[in-house]
Amino acid sequence: MKLLDEMPVKGFSAFAELLLYAMGRTPEEIARPGIAIVNSQNELVPGHIHLDDIASAVRDGIVSAGGTPFEFSTIAICDGLAMGHAGMCYPLASRELIADSIEAMILAHNLDAMVLVTGCDKITPGMMMAAARLDIPAIVINGGPMLAPRAASKVPLIGCGSCPGLYTANSMACVAEVLGLALPWNSCIPAAHGARRQLARRTGVRIMGLLREGTIPRQILTREAFENVITVDMAIGGSSNTILHLMALADEAGINIDLELFAQIGHRTPRLCDLNPAGAYFLEDLYEAGGLQAVMAELSKKNLLHLDALTLSGQTLGEIIEGAQSTRPEVIRSIEEPYSPEGGLAILYGNLAPDGAVVKQSAVKPEMFKHSGPARVFDLEEDAVTAMLDGKIHSGDVVVIRYEGPKGGPGFREMLMATSTILAVELEAEVALVTDGRFSGATAGAAIGHVSPEAMAGGPIAIVEEGDIIEIDIPSRKLNVRLSQEEIQGRLARWSPPPLKREVKSYLRRYSRLVTSASTGAILRTPEE
Repeated sequence: MKLLDEMPVKGFSAFAELLLYAMGRTPEEIARPGIAIVNSQNELVPGHIHLDDIASAVRDGIVSAGGTPFEFSTIAICDGLAMGHAGMCYPLASRELIADSIEAMILAHNLDAMVLVTGCDKITPGMMMAAARLDIPAIVINGGPMLAPRAASKVPLIGCGSCPGLYTANSMACVAEVLGLALPWNSCIPAAHGARRQLARRTGVRIMGLLREGTIPRQILTREAFENVITVDMAIGGSSNTILHLMALADEAGINIDLELFAQIGHRTPRLCDLNPAGAYFLEDLYEAGGLQAVMAELSKKNLLHLDALTLSGQTLGEIIEGAQSTRPEVIRSIEEPYSPEGGLAILYGNLAPDGAVVKQSAVKPEMFKHSGPARVFDLEEDAVTAMLDGKIHSGDVVVIRYEGPKGGPGFREMLMATSTILAVELEAEVALVTDGRFSGATAGAAIGHVSPEAMAGGPIAIVEEGDIIEIDIPSRKLNVRLSQEEIQGRLARWSPPPLKREVKSYLRRYSRLVTSASTGAILRTPEE
């Protein structure tokens, strides 16, 4: 073990051996490479409830290939259970806690390599950020999606796994696969399938190969790999949260990407899938249709991918997709007949969002692609929802929810309660929502988020007043408030940041001080940085 080999004082290494013996480790196990299994299992998250089973299969693979596994845990928050109350301040902020906790455990115990066992929204990016930061041999294995809803079932969610549509959890599983940090098929083998356990065993075997070869994440996380994953994300219509997480991961890997790159790739990439929540199909359908390999095979026909990009499987992307094809053309369309000529996400700019805003255009009804209407302004999501339920929001209105950004929330809450209420009151084709908060991958409708700069940082959204006309033009990528620049500057000169809306504990106070804009991935920076 590297832990013992690199201890400079022999007495300490001898004591460390005694501690390992005390836990039942044999001399033969101690002599082998020590491989971390970072297992985010808990009993609160459907996508994580079964991860002990996945970790056990990983363990079998590691042992069979000559390693000694050491399992430890990290936190995992269920966005669904945190939805609609102050607890939603924590999920995105937990991403950094996850990365930091893995850093602490790996470096404190000087382990040789790690397998990252994950399932849902912020856990997968947090783990990948740790992999890029530590840059030791590492590989990701997701727990897999739930089975698709069955017509005869009384409940829409069936068994363990991440929620079955292309929400943030499954979008990030797709990201891990396309980037090459996970083995092929990581994205869509259902959690209930035996093939998911087989993939976990192969992942355990593969980490030993990566260790022998000296392959590390930053050799995989190249500019070309990020361009590939943004292209695929646009083609499948992934969650808007992928933009945040990819920018944060790129920052850890030392790669510079920005919103403009997403805008350029989104404009040239056709959308080939129509997956839930906007469409009729689920991750199980994607699996049956040929998976991401079939999607990438179609994209390669127009030379939209860097096929020479390396992956942790030992193959290039081009080798992985060789011979792949769609077996269900309604799930994965031909690149000649896409669902739309542009990708699922669009970046908007204007005097309301000088640093950009994000919309999942694939989930917007056609009649809402261009919309203007009076602002209905709220400084708290719950107040906006109450107004909707009380019948105070009317056709043509633009609901503006602010002070919900990374600093202002604090924690950058998802506005799923607001978008769900718009659907419930049947205004999704008549009312738009604009916020410096963010959205769940399950969001549908004319919901524009990540407005940057956020209100708490003095962005123009802070000075929007009730009745100001908001102009949305998704095809032209515009988001404006109908005010002169002089009026905007005058209002901003009279503005000062309000106190936080919520009483928060120490972590969120620190997070609010250190977090950066949504337009840079909501990463943390100390003042000297």
